[in-house]
Amino acid sequence: MNKPATKTNNWVLGLTGGIGCGKTAVSNMFEELGICVVDADIIARQVVAPNSIGLNAIAEHFGESILLPDGTLNRTALRTKIFTNNDDKEWLNALLHPLIRERILTDLNNATSAYVVLVAPLLFENKLNAYCNRTLLIDVPLPVQIERTIKRDNISLEQVNSIIASQMSREEKQQKADDILNNDRDLSLVHAELVVLHKNYLHYAV
Repeated sequence: MNKPATKTNNWVLGLTGGIGCGKTAVSNMFEELGICVVDADIIARQVVAPNSIGLNAIAEHFGESILLPDGTLNRTALRTKIFTNNDDKEWLNALLHPLIRERILTDLNNATSAYVVLVAPLLFENKLNAYCNRTLLIDVPLPVQIERTIKRDNISLEQVNSIIASQMSREEKQQKADDILNNDRDLSLVHAELVVLHKNYLHYAV
C-alpha cells in the first residue's frame, strides 16, 4: 500500500488503466455510489483553459499561432511542436505538471465523500500513485483495448499502437496495482464486483 507523499485530508483511491479499458464507465459507478471523483485528464484541460496561467504562458512561449480563433489552445499544433522538439516538450511538462499536481491536491483535499477517487491514465508513469492510499487497475486484454479505442476515437491501428506503446505495459500495471477489476465482461458483473471493492474502501477509509 502506498503512503501519500503529500498529506491530504482524505483517503485516496487511485484508479488507472490503459486507453480503451473503460475508466470512465467505472469512475461513473463510483460517482453513483456517492464518491467524489477527481479526473487528472479534466484537470489537464482546465489548467490550459482560456485566460489561465498555463495557456497564457504557452501563448507567450510559442506565439499566438498556438491559439485557435476562439482563444482556446490548438492542441494539434502544440502536439506537432513538442513532437519535433524535445526542449519544447520538457519546457511544457515543467510548466504544466506542477499546475496539474497542485489542482489535483486541492481537489482531493476538498472532496467531501467517505473517500475520493483519483482517475489518471498515467497514474504510475507520473507517480501520482504517491498521493494514493490504494490503487485500482481497470483491466482488459490488449486486443479489446485496441478494438474499443479504434471504434471510440475513429483512429488507425497504427495510432492506437503508438499510444499503447507510450504507456506502461499492462503486465507492469498489474504488478503495481493493489486491486484489479476485469472490465472485459457485462457491466452488471463489473458493477457487482465494484460494490464489493467499494465496501472494502469504506472500511479502509475509516
